[in-house]
Amino acid sequence: MNDQELVFALITTLFVFFAYNRFRYDVVAFGALAIASIIGVVPKEEVFSGFGHPAVIIVALVLVVGRGLVYAGVVELITQKLAKFISGIGSQIAVMGSAAALLSSVINNIAALAILMPSDIQLNKKAKRNPALTLMPLSFASILGGMVTMIGTAPNVVIATYRGETLGTPYTMFDFAYVGLVVAIAGVAFIALIGWRFIPSTAGNKKSSNDFEEIKYVANARLVEGSIILGKRLNELCKLCDEASVYILGVMRDGELFEGSRNNLLLRSGDLLVLEGGAHNIDQFVVSTKTKHTTAGDR
Repeated sequence: MNDQELVFALITTLFVFFAYNRFRYDVVAFGALAIASIIGVVPKEEVFSGFGHPAVIIVALVLVVGRGLVYAGVVELITQKLAKFISGIGSQIAVMGSAAALLSSVINNIAALAILMPSDIQLNKKAKRNPALTLMPLSFASILGGMVTMIGTAPNVVIATYRGETLGTPYTMFDFAYVGLVVAIAGVAFIALIGWRFIPSTAGNKKSSNDFEEIKYVANARLVEGSIILGKRLNELCKLCDEASVYILGVMRDGELFEGSRNNLLLRSGDLLVLEGGAHNIDQFVVSTKTKHTTAGDR
């Protein structure tokens, strides 16, 4: 077999494993890379050269920026504002899809999806609706939005870099917008009005709803100067806890643990709240109360 036949056979096998869906995608992809190196399709000195490609670095950087927006409370604020316009599955897909498309054009579609997905799941939980009905449209919307700018999606970065290497001038930030913006607007509109109705019926099957149960974590949040819950009693935090879907297990003060059942405990600066909830829920609580994340060993 020549190199072309080997590459075709390898890609076909890779696709079969992806479709089989029994192994993690990153494991399958890395295995294919190793095999390609062993059979000589990819030179050994270039096996890991892709990790230094500008596209990989840019995507990594925008993921960092996206996470920074989460910790700054910007995303939570946006989600709260958007929730006011949501009354059903159609409006949720339209609103969250538009937000995903807009965010994707600024910080990359992968980062936008990672940021908005927890909010989308929370909105579905509050509406007692299976998240599978809106996650696929959210993914499509983020892909469409990523087409608008050069950093919106990895292929745009790759082609811009390649053009710079071959012609001397890469594509600029908004060169893709002339076509991408039209496609994004039309695509999101189609998904919100018609496309979501074609989602396989099994996506809404109640048997699969448990697959989207968020993993519960235990985390610490310290009360600092400026925290809006300073001087409040534990029983006054019920509304905040319900809104963020977190549970206060207890309060650490001077090395002593006060259980969450101590409803009349007056909170003061330096107290350490022991929280239980999903990662996104805990982040939401910390941002809304202006407390500070601390490490597990911090007492």
